Amino acid sequence: MRDANMTDKPYAVVIGLDCMTGLQTVRILAQHGVPVIAIAKNAKHFACFTRVCKRIIIADTSSPEFVTALERLAPELPAKAVLIPCTDMSVLQISRHREQLGEAYHIGLPSAAAVEMLMDKIAFIKFAQKENMPVPATFFLEKESDVQKAIGGLRFPCILKPPMKSPKWEKNTKKKVFMIANKDELFEVYSRCRDWADILMVQDCVAGSDANLYSCNCYFDRESKPLVSFMARKLRQWPPEVGTSCLGEEVRNDVVLNASLSLFEKVKYHGLGYVEMKKDERSGEHFIIEPNIGRPTGRSAIAEAGGVELVYTKYCDLVGLPLPESRVQKYTGVKWIYLRRDLQSAFFYWRRGDLTFGQWLKSLRGRKGYAVFSTSDPVPFFADFFNKIAANFFAKQTQVEPVHAPATTKKRAPAESETEVVA
Repeated sequence: MRDANMTDKPYAVVIGLDCMTGLQTVRILAQHGVPVIAIAKNAKHFACFTRVCKRIIIADTSSPEFVTALERLAPELPAKAVLIPCTDMSVLQISRHREQLGEAYHIGLPSAAAVEMLMDKIAFIKFAQKENMPVPATFFLEKESDVQKAIGGLRFPCILKPPMKSPKWEKNTKKKVFMIANKDELFEVYSRCRDWADILMVQDCVAGSDANLYSCNCYFDRESKPLVSFMARKLRQWPPEVGTSCLGEEVRNDVVLNASLSLFEKVKYHGLGYVEMKKDERSGEHFIIEPNIGRPTGRSAIAEAGGVELVYTKYCDLVGLPLPESRVQKYTGVKWIYLRRDLQSAFFYWRRGDLTFGQWLKSLRGRKGYAVFSTSDPVPFFADFFNKIAANFFAKQTQVEPVHAPATTKKRAPAESETEVVA
Protein backbone atom coordinates (compact mmCIF):
# COMPACT_ATOMS: atom_id res chain seq x y z
CA MET A 1 0.00 0.00 0.00
CA ARG A 2 1.38 3.41 -0.99
CA ASP A 3 1.98 6.17 1.55
CA ALA A 4 -0.31 9.20 1.22
CA ASN A 5 2.51 11.73 1.69
CA MET A 6 4.55 10.53 -1.25
CA THR A 7 5.45 13.96 -2.60
CA ASP A 8 6.67 15.09 0.83
CA LYS A 9 9.48 12.56 0.94
CA PRO A 10 12.97 13.27 -0.44
CA TYR A 11 13.91 11.50 -3.65
CA ALA A 12 15.90 8.30 -3.75
CA VAL A 13 18.31 8.02 -6.66
CA VAL A 14 18.92 4.36 -7.55
CA ILE A 15 22.11 3.83 -9.54
CA GLY A 16 22.13 0.69 -11.67
CA LEU A 17 18.48 0.18 -12.58
CA ASP A 18 19.55 -2.13 -15.40
CA CYS A 19 20.00 -5.17 -13.18
CA MET A 20 17.73 -7.34 -11.08
CA THR A 21 18.88 -5.61 -7.90
CA GLY A 22 18.08 -2.16 -9.26
CA LEU A 23 14.59 -3.21 -10.33
CA GLN A 24 13.81 -4.72 -6.93
CA THR A 25 15.11 -1.63 -5.14
CA VAL A 26 13.01 0.91 -7.06
CA ARG A 27 9.90 -1.20 -6.49
CA ILE A 28 10.53 -1.52 -2.76
CA LEU A 29 11.02 2.22 -2.34
CA ALA A 30 8.00 3.10 -4.49
CA GLN A 31 5.82 0.84 -2.34
CA HIS A 32 6.72 3.08 0.60
CA GLY A 33 5.79 6.22 -1.26
CA VAL A 34 9.35 7.27 -2.00
CA PRO A 35 9.73 9.13 -5.33
CA VAL A 36 12.48 7.40 -7.29
CA ILE A 37 14.86 8.57 -10.00
CA ALA A 38 16.98 5.82 -11.54
CA ILE A 39 20.24 5.82 -13.49
CA ALA A 40 20.96 3.03 -15.96
CA LYS A 41 23.70 2.27 -18.44
CA ASN A 42 21.57 0.16 -20.79
CA ALA A 43 18.25 1.72 -21.76
CA LYS A 44 17.17 -1.52 -23.47
CA HIS A 45 17.50 -3.62 -20.33
CA PHE A 46 14.21 -5.19 -19.26
CA ALA A 47 14.29 -3.41 -15.88
CA CYS A 48 14.16 -0.04 -17.63
CA PHE A 49 10.58 -0.79 -18.64
CA THR A 50 9.40 -0.47 -15.05
CA ARG A 51 6.59 2.00 -14.43
CA VAL A 52 7.53 2.99 -10.86
CA CYS A 53 10.34 5.50 -11.57
CA LYS A 54 9.59 9.18 -11.90
CA ARG A 55 12.54 9.53 -14.23
CA ILE A 56 15.26 7.35 -15.79
CA ILE A 57 18.62 8.86 -16.69
CA ILE A 58 20.91 6.97 -19.05
CA ALA A 59 24.59 7.21 -18.08
CA ASP A 60 27.55 4.86 -17.66
CA THR A 61 27.23 3.55 -14.12
CA SER A 62 30.68 1.94 -14.20
CA SER A 63 32.52 5.24 -14.72
CA PRO A 64 32.46 8.80 -13.34
CA GLU A 65 29.95 9.67 -16.08
CA PHE A 66 27.06 9.00 -13.73
CA VAL A 67 28.70 11.24 -11.10
CA THR A 68 28.46 14.07 -13.64
CA ALA A 69 24.80 13.13 -14.17
CA LEU A 70 24.21 13.38 -10.42
CA GLU A 71 25.80 16.81 -10.30
CA ARG A 72 23.54 18.00 -13.12
CA LEU A 73 20.51 16.54 -11.38
CA ALA A 74 21.19 18.06 -7.95
CA PRO A 75 19.87 21.62 -8.62
CA GLU A 76 16.54 20.19 -9.79
CA LEU A 77 15.87 18.29 -6.55
CA PRO A 78 13.65 19.93 -3.91
CA ALA A 79 15.66 18.38 -1.03
CA LYS A 80 18.76 16.34 -0.33
CA ALA A 81 18.23 12.95 -1.97
CA VAL A 82 19.36 9.47 -0.91
CA LEU A 83 21.84 7.65 -3.13
CA ILE A 84 21.33 3.89 -3.42
CA PRO A 85 23.94 2.29 -5.69
CA CYS A 86 23.15 -1.22 -6.91
CA THR A 87 26.47 -2.23 -8.51
CA ASP A 88 29.99 -2.57 -7.15
CA MET A 89 31.47 -0.01 -9.51
CA SER A 90 28.85 2.60 -8.64
CA VAL A 91 29.59 2.09 -4.93
CA LEU A 92 33.27 2.65 -5.63
CA GLN A 93 32.67 5.78 -7.71
CA ILE A 94 30.36 7.30 -5.09
CA SER A 95 32.91 6.64 -2.38
CA ARG A 96 35.69 8.24 -4.41
CA HIS A 97 33.55 11.30 -5.22
CA ARG A 98 31.81 11.67 -1.86
CA GLU A 99 33.25 15.15 -1.29
CA GLN A 100 31.58 16.63 -4.36
CA LEU A 101 28.33 14.65 -3.92
CA GLY A 102 27.88 15.02 -0.18
CA GLU A 103 26.24 18.46 -0.30
CA ALA A 104 23.31 17.33 -2.44
CA TYR A 105 23.00 13.65 -1.50
CA HIS A 106 22.83 11.40 1.55
CA ILE A 107 25.57 8.76 1.22
CA GLY A 108 25.43 5.71 3.45
CA LEU A 109 28.97 4.34 3.30
CA PRO A 110 31.81 3.64 5.74
CA SER A 111 35.15 5.43 5.44
CA ALA A 112 36.83 5.53 2.04
CA ALA A 113 39.59 3.27 3.39
CA ALA A 114 37.04 0.67 4.56
CA VAL A 115 35.28 0.76 1.19
CA GLU A 116 38.52 0.20 -0.71
CA MET A 117 39.61 -2.64 1.57
CA LEU A 118 36.28 -4.48 1.62
CA MET A 119 35.86 -4.20 -2.17
CA ASP A 120 39.41 -5.24 -2.96
CA LYS A 121 39.41 -9.02 -2.55
CA ILE A 122 43.18 -9.08 -2.09
CA ALA A 123 43.10 -6.52 0.70
CA PHE A 124 40.07 -8.18 2.28
CA ILE A 125 41.63 -11.65 2.32
CA LYS A 126 44.74 -10.23 3.99
CA PHE A 127 42.57 -8.36 6.52
CA ALA A 128 40.52 -11.48 7.27
CA GLN A 129 43.64 -13.60 7.71
CA LYS A 130 45.12 -11.01 10.07
CA GLU A 131 41.88 -10.93 12.11
CA ASN A 132 41.68 -14.75 12.19
CA MET A 133 38.44 -14.76 10.27
CA PRO A 134 37.48 -17.97 8.41
CA VAL A 135 38.41 -17.66 4.73
CA PRO A 136 39.37 -20.42 2.25
CA ALA A 137 43.04 -20.92 1.32
CA THR A 138 43.77 -18.23 -1.28
CA PHE A 139 46.61 -17.49 -3.69
CA PHE A 140 47.12 -14.44 -5.92
CA LEU A 141 48.28 -14.82 -9.51
CA GLU A 142 50.23 -12.03 -11.19
CA LYS A 143 52.40 -14.19 -13.46
CA GLU A 144 52.48 -17.77 -14.66
CA SER A 145 55.04 -18.85 -12.07
CA ASP A 146 52.49 -17.93 -9.36
CA VAL A 147 50.20 -20.65 -10.74
CA GLN A 148 52.80 -23.33 -10.12
CA LYS A 149 53.36 -22.06 -6.57
CA ALA A 150 49.61 -22.08 -5.87
CA ILE A 151 49.17 -25.67 -6.99
CA GLY A 152 51.19 -26.91 -4.03
CA GLY A 153 48.77 -25.38 -1.53
CA LEU A 154 45.43 -25.92 -3.29
CA ARG A 155 42.85 -28.67 -3.17
CA PHE A 156 41.03 -29.40 -6.43
CA PRO A 157 38.44 -28.52 -7.51
CA CYS A 158 39.15 -24.84 -6.87
CA ILE A 159 37.84 -21.52 -8.20
CA LEU A 160 39.54 -18.70 -10.11
CA LYS A 161 38.18 -15.14 -10.14
CA PRO A 162 39.28 -11.49 -10.30
CA PRO A 163 39.54 -9.40 -7.12
CA MET A 164 36.85 -7.16 -8.66
CA LYS A 165 34.76 -7.50 -11.81
CA SER A 166 36.11 -4.64 -13.90
CA PRO A 167 34.50 -3.45 -17.15
CA LYS A 168 37.25 -5.33 -19.01
CA TRP A 169 36.39 -8.58 -17.22
CA GLU A 170 32.66 -8.14 -17.87
CA LYS A 171 33.38 -7.38 -21.55
CA ASN A 172 35.03 -10.79 -21.94
CA THR A 173 32.81 -13.00 -19.79
CA LYS A 174 29.56 -13.04 -17.84
CA LYS A 175 31.01 -15.49 -15.31
CA LYS A 176 31.77 -14.34 -11.78
CA VAL A 177 34.19 -17.21 -11.23
CA PHE A 178 35.62 -20.22 -13.07
CA MET A 179 35.44 -23.70 -11.53
CA ILE A 180 38.79 -25.45 -11.99
CA ALA A 181 38.95 -29.27 -11.94
CA ASN A 182 42.72 -29.89 -12.01
CA LYS A 183 46.12 -28.24 -12.42
CA ASP A 184 46.10 -28.48 -16.23
CA GLU A 185 42.78 -26.66 -16.38
CA LEU A 186 44.11 -24.03 -13.98
CA PHE A 187 46.98 -23.24 -16.36
CA GLU A 188 44.60 -23.17 -19.34
CA VAL A 189 42.00 -20.89 -17.74
CA TYR A 190 44.65 -18.58 -16.29
CA SER A 191 46.25 -18.18 -19.74
CA ARG A 192 42.85 -17.31 -21.20
CA CYS A 193 41.87 -14.81 -18.47
CA ARG A 194 45.17 -13.24 -17.47
CA ASP A 195 44.68 -10.18 -19.70
CA TRP A 196 41.18 -9.47 -18.34
CA ALA A 197 42.46 -8.31 -14.96
CA ASP A 198 45.71 -7.00 -13.47
CA ILE A 199 45.71 -9.85 -10.96
CA LEU A 200 43.68 -13.01 -10.46
CA MET A 201 43.00 -15.07 -7.37
CA VAL A 202 42.52 -18.81 -6.91
CA GLN A 203 40.85 -20.34 -3.86
CA ASP A 204 40.01 -23.69 -2.36
CA CYS A 205 36.48 -24.68 -3.26
CA VAL A 206 34.43 -25.22 -0.09
CA ALA A 207 32.66 -28.57 -0.48
CA GLY A 208 28.89 -28.53 -0.51
CA SER A 209 25.84 -27.82 -2.64
CA ASP A 210 24.24 -24.47 -3.42
CA ALA A 211 22.10 -24.93 -0.30
CA ASN A 212 25.25 -24.66 1.85
CA LEU A 213 25.60 -20.98 0.88
CA TYR A 214 24.26 -18.70 3.62
CA SER A 215 23.98 -14.94 3.55
CA CYS A 216 23.42 -12.10 5.97
CA ASN A 217 22.01 -8.78 4.74
CA CYS A 218 22.20 -5.91 7.19
CA TYR A 219 22.21 -2.15 7.66
CA PHE A 220 24.43 -0.20 10.09
CA ASP A 221 23.81 3.41 11.11
CA ARG A 222 26.43 6.19 11.39
CA GLU A 223 27.46 4.93 14.85
CA SER A 224 28.04 1.43 13.42
CA LYS A 225 24.97 0.07 15.18
CA PRO A 226 23.17 -2.73 13.31
CA LEU A 227 19.57 -1.56 12.81
CA VAL A 228 18.37 -4.55 10.80
CA SER A 229 19.64 -7.95 9.64
CA PHE A 230 18.20 -10.84 7.66
CA MET A 231 19.48 -14.40 7.25
CA ALA A 232 18.86 -16.57 4.20
CA ARG A 233 20.46 -19.24 2.08
CA LYS A 234 20.58 -20.23 -1.57
CA LEU A 235 18.69 -23.26 -2.82
CA ARG A 236 19.65 -22.93 -6.47
CA GLN A 237 21.74 -20.52 -8.50
CA TRP A 238 22.42 -19.72 -12.15
CA PRO A 239 24.87 -20.55 -13.54
CA PRO A 240 24.96 -23.60 -11.24
CA GLU A 241 27.66 -23.74 -8.54
CA VAL A 242 29.37 -20.46 -9.50
CA GLY A 243 26.52 -18.06 -10.24
CA THR A 244 23.90 -15.84 -8.67
CA SER A 245 21.01 -17.05 -6.56
CA CYS A 246 17.76 -17.79 -8.39
CA LEU A 247 15.95 -19.51 -5.51
CA GLY A 248 16.58 -18.75 -1.86
CA GLU A 249 14.85 -19.20 1.46
CA GLU A 250 14.84 -17.55 4.85
CA VAL A 251 16.73 -19.65 7.40
CA ARG A 252 18.36 -19.29 10.80
CA ASN A 253 22.15 -19.57 11.07
CA ASP A 254 23.60 -17.76 14.07
CA VAL A 255 27.18 -18.68 13.13
CA VAL A 256 26.90 -16.69 9.91
CA LEU A 257 24.93 -13.88 11.56
CA ASN A 258 27.49 -13.37 14.33
CA ALA A 259 30.47 -13.60 11.96
CA SER A 260 28.88 -11.04 9.61
CA LEU A 261 28.07 -8.53 12.34
CA SER A 262 31.55 -9.00 13.84
CA LEU A 263 33.22 -8.30 10.49
CA PHE A 264 31.37 -5.03 9.95
CA GLU A 265 31.82 -3.88 13.54
CA LYS A 266 35.60 -4.32 13.19
CA VAL A 267 35.71 -1.69 10.40
CA LYS A 268 33.19 0.74 12.00
CA TYR A 269 30.77 0.07 9.19
CA HIS A 270 27.98 2.32 7.91
CA GLY A 271 25.43 1.38 5.25
CA LEU A 272 23.99 -1.73 3.65
CA GLY A 273 26.20 -4.79 4.01
CA TYR A 274 26.16 -8.41 2.92
CA VAL A 275 28.30 -11.41 3.78
CA GLU A 276 28.06 -14.80 2.09
CA MET A 277 29.47 -17.85 3.86
CA LYS A 278 29.54 -21.51 2.89
CA LYS A 279 29.33 -24.49 5.20
CA ASP A 280 31.87 -27.16 4.27
CA GLU A 281 30.03 -30.47 4.19
CA ARG A 282 33.19 -32.34 5.19
CA SER A 283 34.12 -30.41 8.34
CA GLY A 284 30.98 -28.44 9.19
CA GLU A 285 33.05 -25.22 9.25
CA HIS A 286 31.73 -22.00 7.75
CA PHE A 287 34.00 -19.98 5.42
CA ILE A 288 33.54 -16.42 4.23
CA ILE A 289 33.09 -16.45 0.46
CA GLU A 290 32.76 -12.69 -0.01
CA PRO A 291 31.36 -9.48 1.43
CA ASN A 292 29.33 -7.05 -0.69
CA ILE A 293 29.09 -3.52 0.61
CA GLY A 294 27.22 -0.26 0.17
CA ARG A 295 24.36 -1.69 -1.87
CA PRO A 296 21.44 -4.10 -1.92
CA THR A 297 22.19 -7.52 -3.39
CA GLY A 298 20.23 -9.67 -5.80
CA ARG A 299 18.63 -11.72 -3.04
CA SER A 300 18.39 -8.96 -0.41
CA ALA A 301 14.74 -8.40 -1.39
CA ILE A 302 13.95 -11.65 0.41
CA ALA A 303 14.12 -9.52 3.55
CA GLU A 304 11.17 -7.41 2.42
CA ALA A 305 9.35 -10.57 1.31
CA GLY A 306 9.84 -11.84 4.87
CA GLY A 307 8.43 -8.65 6.41
CA VAL A 308 11.77 -7.01 7.29
CA GLU A 309 12.28 -3.51 5.83
CA LEU A 310 15.96 -3.58 4.89
CA VAL A 311 16.22 -0.96 2.12
CA TYR A 312 13.59 1.34 3.60
CA THR A 313 15.44 1.32 6.93
CA LYS A 314 18.46 2.78 5.15
CA TYR A 315 16.33 5.45 3.51
CA CYS A 316 14.59 6.46 6.75
CA ASP A 317 17.82 6.51 8.76
CA LEU A 318 19.59 8.76 6.26
CA VAL A 319 16.77 11.30 5.86
CA GLY A 320 15.83 11.33 9.55
CA LEU A 321 12.39 9.72 9.29
CA PRO A 322 11.10 7.34 11.99
CA LEU A 323 12.54 3.90 11.44
CA PRO A 324 10.09 1.23 10.23
CA GLU A 325 8.78 -1.07 12.93
CA SER A 326 9.35 -4.21 10.85
CA ARG A 327 13.07 -4.70 11.46
CA VAL A 328 13.21 -7.99 13.40
CA GLN A 329 13.43 -11.27 11.51
CA LYS A 330 10.76 -13.78 12.53
CA TYR A 331 12.04 -16.79 10.52
CA THR A 332 8.79 -17.67 8.77
CA GLY A 333 10.53 -19.55 5.95
CA VAL A 334 9.70 -17.17 3.13
CA LYS A 335 11.28 -17.88 -0.25
CA TRP A 336 12.56 -15.67 -3.09
CA ILE A 337 12.70 -16.66 -6.74
CA TYR A 338 13.93 -15.40 -10.10
CA LEU A 339 11.59 -17.51 -12.22
CA ARG A 340 13.39 -17.48 -15.57
CA ARG A 341 16.79 -18.31 -14.13
CA ASP A 342 15.39 -20.92 -11.77
CA LEU A 343 13.84 -22.71 -14.74
CA GLN A 344 17.28 -22.75 -16.37
CA SER A 345 18.95 -23.96 -13.18
CA ALA A 346 16.32 -26.64 -12.49
CA PHE A 347 16.62 -27.92 -16.06
CA PHE A 348 20.39 -28.21 -15.66
CA TYR A 349 20.08 -30.23 -12.44
CA TRP A 350 17.25 -32.36 -13.90
CA ARG A 351 19.34 -33.19 -16.96
CA ARG A 352 22.27 -34.12 -14.69
CA GLY A 353 20.00 -36.40 -12.65
CA ASP A 354 20.19 -34.36 -9.44
CA LEU A 355 16.62 -33.01 -9.46
CA THR A 356 13.27 -34.58 -10.33
CA PHE A 357 10.25 -32.64 -11.54
CA GLY A 358 8.48 -33.45 -8.27
CA GLN A 359 11.41 -32.19 -6.20
CA TRP A 360 11.43 -28.96 -8.20
CA LEU A 361 7.72 -28.39 -7.59
CA LYS A 362 8.18 -29.12 -3.89
CA SER A 363 11.01 -26.57 -3.67
CA LEU A 364 8.64 -23.85 -4.91
CA ARG A 365 6.05 -24.37 -2.18
CA GLY A 366 5.37 -21.68 0.38
CA ARG A 367 5.13 -17.91 0.48
CA LYS A 368 7.45 -16.21 -2.02
CA GLY A 369 8.85 -12.90 -3.12
CA TYR A 370 9.73 -12.47 -6.78
CA ALA A 371 12.87 -10.99 -8.29
CA VAL A 372 11.29 -9.74 -11.52
CA PHE A 373 7.64 -10.81 -11.63
CA SER A 374 5.11 -8.25 -10.39
CA THR A 375 1.36 -8.00 -11.01
CA SER A 376 1.46 -4.22 -10.54
CA ASP A 377 4.56 -3.73 -12.74
CA PRO A 378 4.44 -6.62 -15.24
CA VAL A 379 6.31 -5.32 -18.30
CA PRO A 380 9.89 -6.04 -17.05
CA PHE A 381 8.98 -9.69 -16.44
CA PHE A 382 7.71 -10.24 -19.97
CA ALA A 383 10.54 -8.19 -21.47
CA ASP A 384 13.05 -10.39 -19.64
CA PHE A 385 11.54 -13.59 -21.06
CA PHE A 386 11.20 -12.12 -24.55
CA ASN A 387 14.79 -10.85 -24.57
CA LYS A 388 16.13 -14.26 -23.52
CA ILE A 389 14.10 -16.10 -26.16
CA ALA A 390 15.16 -13.60 -28.83
CA ALA A 391 18.82 -13.81 -27.80
CA ASN A 392 18.79 -17.61 -28.02
CA PHE A 393 17.05 -17.52 -31.40
CA PHE A 394 19.51 -15.09 -32.93
CA ALA A 395 22.45 -16.98 -31.42
CA LYS A 396 21.30 -20.14 -33.19
CA GLN A 397 20.77 -18.27 -36.43
CA THR A 398 24.27 -16.82 -36.19
CA GLN A 399 25.77 -20.29 -35.78
CA VAL A 400 24.26 -21.31 -39.11
CA GLU A 401 25.11 -18.20 -41.10
CA PRO A 402 26.67 -14.96 -39.80
CA VAL A 403 24.37 -12.01 -40.31
CA HIS A 404 24.78 -8.29 -39.94
CA ALA A 405 23.02 -6.82 -36.92
CA PRO A 406 20.12 -4.59 -37.97
CA ALA A 407 20.23 -0.90 -37.18
CA THR A 408 18.96 -0.35 -33.66
CA THR A 409 16.09 1.93 -32.87
CA LYS A 410 15.63 3.74 -29.63
CA LYS A 411 13.03 2.07 -27.42
CA ARG A 412 10.67 4.20 -25.46
CA ALA A 413 10.40 3.71 -21.74
CA PRO A 414 6.88 3.27 -20.37
CA ALA A 415 4.66 6.32 -20.50
CA GLU A 416 4.86 6.74 -16.74
CA SER A 417 8.63 7.31 -16.87
CA GLU A 418 10.75 10.04 -18.34
CA THR A 419 14.00 8.81 -19.86
CA GLU A 420 16.92 11.02 -20.77
CA VAL A 421 20.41 10.34 -22.06
CA VAL A 422 23.50 11.90 -20.51
CA ALA A 423 26.30 12.36 -23.03
